[in-house]
Amino acid sequence: MEHKFRCNCPITSAIDIIGDKWSLVIIKQMLTEKKKTFKDFIESEEAIATNILSSRLKMLEEFKIIVKGKLPENKKTNIYTLTEKGIALTPLIVELSIWSDANLREFHSDLYAGEELKMLRGNKEKFIENIVENYKKNN
Repeated sequence: MEHKFRCNCPITSAIDIIGDKWSLVIIKQMLTEKKKTFKDFIESEEAIATNILSSRLKMLEEFKIIVKGKLPENKKTNIYTLTEKGIALTPLIVELSIWSDANLREFHSDLYAGEELKMLRGNKEKFIENIVENYKKNN
């Protein structure tokens, strides 16, 4: 399948794939919340519509950011896992967390401020390493 990109700029091309409202949310859910199935994503607090979720999962699969497989104990249920390309987005997601923490609290008083954020502030590289290790260990 031929993919259409707006231009030859690397940043714009990346945004063409992961710059919509949902793609990074799905990847974040897979990395940090252990979501794997369509049902897992639908039941999340972000409340993505089923048609949008289907579309984003197909697109992420086309760009080899995720792969679709089957649960060993239930061949009817699809599971989605991140590829190395998808896992490589971890630093970007972490940087977005850092930016959000530093810049959005004045607008969003309920923004998460738990232990993970404290660990992130303390050692970003170790935090990224832990996310990747935990993801790979559980998939």
